[in-house]
Amino acid sequence: MHVMRGIKSTHDGFVASSRKRFVKKDPSHGNVDALRAEIENGSRLHLARGITLLESTKQSDKKVGQEILTSLLPKTGNCIRIGITGVPGAGKSTFIEAFGLMLADMGFKVAVLAIDPSSTLTGGSILGDKTRMEELARHENAFIRPSPSAGTLGGVHKKTRETMLLCEAAGYDVILIETVGVGQGETIVRGMVDYFLLLVLTGAGDELQGMKKGIMELTDGIVVHKNDGNNKPLVKKTVREYTRILHMLQPASPNWTSTAKPVSSIERTGLEEVWETILEFKQAMKESNHWEIRRQHQTRDWFHSMIKDHLIDSFYAEEGKKTEVKALEEELLEGHVTVSSAIERLFSS
Repeated sequence: MHVMRGIKSTHDGFVASSRKRFVKKDPSHGNVDALRAEIENGSRLHLARGITLLESTKQSDKKVGQEILTSLLPKTGNCIRIGITGVPGAGKSTFIEAFGLMLADMGFKVAVLAIDPSSTLTGGSILGDKTRMEELARHENAFIRPSPSAGTLGGVHKKTRETMLLCEAAGYDVILIETVGVGQGETIVRGMVDYFLLLVLTGAGDELQGMKKGIMELTDGIVVHKNDGNNKPLVKKTVREYTRILHMLQPASPNWTSTAKPVSSIERTGLEEVWETILEFKQAMKESNHWEIRRQHQTRDWFHSMIKDHLIDSFYAEEGKKTEVKALEEELLEGHVTVSSAIERLFSS
């Protein structure tokens, strides 16, 4: 099987933390072209600066970030986007580090967008200031970007899609998006990746009791993790159980049958098989033209989602709206008005 060649980066390695402010001044004063050129040349430092601009709440930063991203759009799209989810304790970060290291050693440039849970008090990233995936972070072909979920459903930051595009423009071959693995958020990640991978542990029967059928129907592949030591017989049995279940479900992608693979991130076994399966998936989707069709649908859905977000933001930005909403909430709780009447008053004022 032919494997595409990656481009090695020669820049110093680091983890780009979402908590650190790389851009302290508006770079629009003569620095935009330089920043864009450095991103295109693969500089991880400048890539982190570009992402910081996109994530900024400052209007001038956002404007510059969008200007840079727009100019780099022709350089995007030449990668494989992989979403990775799983139940708590499944070892997502451990798997991503082992998988990412294997790909980086093969010459691929690997970007990891790790979506951390947000603090309900500060809205910041709980895990963002901790160094995760240390070995992968030191690899010259890797870029890791922790990002707070900022309250977005499923822990997916609003700017994750744009961050992904900027990484593609910087020449990354594989983008891994790690989710917090909760509730409906998986559908959001499914809507921005090419291949959706679910990590599970042994005991498929017990685990499926608490797993929605919906998430199984979103997956293009399953990894039964921690296939090491005394756990190997149980993993083998679990792989058979998931394989049987997957054959009974509606496939997530046309002309593709999802499979379950045993993997040990500690012993580094099964990782190559997962990658080969992903490449087979890409070939099958390209031959059926579904690869581009899915990406077009995702872009369209993203556009409509952003319309809704913008309308909500614009609504609350109107002078007096937050105060009016608060007053109507109190009337609702006191039983003085119905929800429908409150809405009528809110939008007729």
